[in-house]
Amino acid sequence: MTEAILLTLKLAGLTTLILLLIGTPLAWWLARNRTWWKEIINAMVALPLVLPPTVLGFYLLLVMSPQSTLGGFLKQTFGITLPFTFEGLVVGSVIYSLPFVVQPIRNAFEALGSAPMEVAATLRASPLDRFLTVALPLARPGFLSGAVLGFAHTVGEFGVVLMIGGNLPGETKVLSIAIYDHVESLEWTQAHILSGGMLAGSFLLIFAMMLIEKRWGRLSR
Repeated sequence: MTEAILLTLKLAGLTTLILLLIGTPLAWWLARNRTWWKEIINAMVALPLVLPPTVLGFYLLLVMSPQSTLGGFLKQTFGITLPFTFEGLVVGSVIYSLPFVVQPIRNAFEALGSAPMEVAATLRASPLDRFLTVALPLARPGFLSGAVLGFAHTVGEFGVVLMIGGNLPGETKVLSIAIYDHVESLEWTQAHILSGGMLAGSFLLIFAMMLIEKRWGRLSR
């Protein structure tokens, strides 16, 4: 039980960190770009919101397979095999939770408008300075929401991790898989403990996020 909890927290924490790193520039580009084809990119980012997890997991498994072009390249060049490994879970989780991080950050960037950036430009701030000292601080609520949603969504995912990672103790057996195993074995007590813990943890995480956002809203007035 402890092993599954620690593995889940490790997966969710690493996935959230990667999503913030790659999701921030992507969200900024989607918020500021005016080209028509950005909506194609936006639709691709949002696809995991409507695509069944097992379908996404199935196609990711095919792409990661050593028999595929990408999977074969990774194995021959770097000796990396992604299916049924923790690294494969990270890749799948990043893709599956991407919209839950990108969308709140993008909304926060769009809510800024152009005025703050234009004022910074008149003070001769470079584009990078404007982004780091103006856009990022003002978009903090979006980053908080994205981080919390990305973390919570990764903790609760099931279909994708089952398809990509299977059920290997210590390697890919996260909490959702452990709960499924307990239910399948009619071990209701263990299933209740893990499910109740996830329910309480998710509630406290979202409640804390709401309190912080409310406090930031008061400070910004």
